[in-house]
Amino acid sequence: MKLTVLKLAALTLGLFIAALGEGAQASKVDRIGFMAAGSPGPFQPAFEQGLRERGWMMGENLLITYRYAEGKYDRLPAIAAELARHQPRLIVANSTAAARAAKNATSTIPIVMWGVADPIGEGLVSSLARPGGNVTGVTGVPSLETYGKHLQLLTEAVPHARRIAVLWNPGNSASLPSLDVVKETARTLKVELQIVGARAPEEFAPAFRAMAQARADALLVYYDAAFSPHLGRLAALSLRHRLPTMCGDPSYAKAGGLMNYSVDWADSVRQLAGYVDRLLRGAHAAELPVERPTKFELVINRKTARALGVSIPPSLLLQASQVLE
Repeated sequence: MKLTVLKLAALTLGLFIAALGEGAQASKVDRIGFMAAGSPGPFQPAFEQGLRERGWMMGENLLITYRYAEGKYDRLPAIAAELARHQPRLIVANSTAAARAAKNATSTIPIVMWGVADPIGEGLVSSLARPGGNVTGVTGVPSLETYGKHLQLLTEAVPHARRIAVLWNPGNSASLPSLDVVKETARTLKVELQIVGARAPEEFAPAFRAMAQARADALLVYYDAAFSPHLGRLAALSLRHRLPTMCGDPSYAKAGGLMNYSVDWADSVRQLAGYVDRLLRGAHAAELPVERPTKFELVINRKTARALGVSIPPSLLLQASQVLE
């Protein structure tokens, strides 16, 4: 009888310990860091939605520490160092500059990049098929070749354009390689470029005055973290100066600009969430191939086109994913 009681007690204790183990496992919360060159926006909720679809619930089994540089690229090294000190399971780095800062801050914590046009050229990965280090992810923003596509689409919309202004941020050195692509495309299209820099919103008005003085026929605006919060202002200045404008930011046409050509933003963010999920479940960054976006969107604002007196060719309208009336 005593032996039976002891066996029962041992069994009960074993079940209790097992239950404790299961409870501890179920209540495990993973921590990750997220850093971006820009500002908080629609990216954050879309990213969290992508994670929820894969079973990661904010505050339940996942905590995310967000840090934003607000377009101040010189803040990124300190942000990366801070995140690395806390030893998260991984760091998500949104933009080339953010990914570069994260890689400089740690060689052991996995880094999931997004928004990097040329990860090999930037020294972030050895190859797309086999990254080989602690960085992997989705290129996200247009590849270098897509910057040439921006110029091509702009000349299709404005075939008479012979001098095209290019607005970029000289404070973002990651944009330099793409400028070479744009210049090469301009030579092929036989158009003249006027490169104009602006680091902050207060430099927009002088930049547009310089375009007017140079008698630019159209404008290409770079996709940049310092520009994204101010797309409405850029669209208004383009309209005031009668400049048909193409932008790489996926929200530009909705903000009143003539058109934007960019990756399918929602699809690319889902790709990013997939990388985070796989790494949290035990995959290794060195072995996860880098993916390029496969879906792109051309959005045209016909109301802005009418205000500018631009007649969008039917061939271009047929290419559009969305036409805003």
